[in-house]
Amino acid sequence: MSKFSKFMKANKIVKENGTYAATGSLCDEKGKPLAWEFRHITAKENEELREKCTTDVPVAGKPNLFRQKLQAGLYIRKMIAASVVVPDLYDAELQDSYGVKTPEDLLIAMVDDPGEYNDLIAFVQEFQGFNVSFEDKVNEAKN
Repeated sequence: MSKFSKFMKANKIVKENGTYAATGSLCDEKGKPLAWEFRHITAKENEELREKCTTDVPVAGKPNLFRQKLQAGLYIRKMIAASVVVPDLYDAELQDSYGVKTPEDLLIAMVDDPGEYNDLIAFVQEFQGFNVSFEDKVNEAKN
């Protein structure tokens, strides 16, 4: 038995999908807001999203010197779109019904209330683990 057997992939906990009613303006027959399904993205997927949303910006007064800038709004939209399982934000028919061509634009069209959108951002960030500090994780592991 390997000294690292506890770290083998077979022992890794599979993260379950979650649900959240992203907007009150899309409801079922009884008037109850529709639940959206979300999946956990991997650290690799997150890094790829961050890279797509990072640009080099010239430093004022320093020729040929650049700094990286994250386009935070775009990054959040891409992260949410990558997390959503249902509805399928990549579905052409759904995009056409809102007159948009990208999952990120569809997301904004479907959740067009600023308060609901901010609540959705908070939910997805928490769901993806961005609200838990390392100290909290250590304390949880101890218990």
